[in-house]
Amino acid sequence: MHQVKVRSYTPNLAPRRTKLESPGWAGERQPRKDGAMEQAWHCLPFSEAARYGIELFYPYPNTLAVGTRGGRVHLAGDFGPPPEQHGGEWPPFRPFGDLYYTFQLSLDLKVEEGFAIRTEPHPRFYTDPTHTTPVAIPALIRRWWPMTYFLVFKAPPEGGVHIFRPGEPFVQILVVPEEAEFELVAMGEDEAAERALQSERIYESRGRLAADSTWTSATDTVFDGTYRHMLSAAAGRAKRER
Repeated sequence: MHQVKVRSYTPNLAPRRTKLESPGWAGERQPRKDGAMEQAWHCLPFSEAARYGIELFYPYPNTLAVGTRGGRVHLAGDFGPPPEQHGGEWPPFRPFGDLYYTFQLSLDLKVEEGFAIRTEPHPRFYTDPTHTTPVAIPALIRRWWPMTYFLVFKAPPEGGVHIFRPGEPFVQILVVPEEAEFELVAMGEDEAAERALQSERIYESRGRLAADSTWTSATDTVFDGTYRHMLSAAAGRAKRER
């Protein structure tokens, strides 16, 4: 089990492993059955991706609305006087050029040797029908850098608004290998044939694998649990081999 050590000068960020909020940004608690409306948490690849990182929560009691007016970033929120023992800039948000703005974070996440942290939009960005979720700019921060002093966000388009609300998650942080040491190569004939055979076997077995999990959504889309069943089997096999 790897460890990420936390040091923070900003109270109430409440860093934790990202959780699916249902009911909430991940959808309603609708069962996988005929007539149900599709929910984000119904998709296992999305659910696993959403839970893969660390989420941070907006730590202030006042809502902040970020807009773009006349091509410039506009910040609307009353932060009042700086809190006691606040050593950074106040207010913690400020424009960064005409297309971006920054949030002074002052958070240290120390990862193990060979790893780095990578910021990205919180997964609720992809499920938000209002388009008001803040958009964190991806950034890779090396282990030797002792503090994430600020995050950069993309400003909304003219007339749009991004909203930071007390207690809502606003960014996800992934722990990733420090170097992307891989290259793209053409798959050999034998390996390609093996993968094609695997695909054919899954297709031929899908009726059996999905026998008790096939359902049709409210939009007439057919779903089944083939991927879920295979993931469960693979996880069980890996556990037995350990």
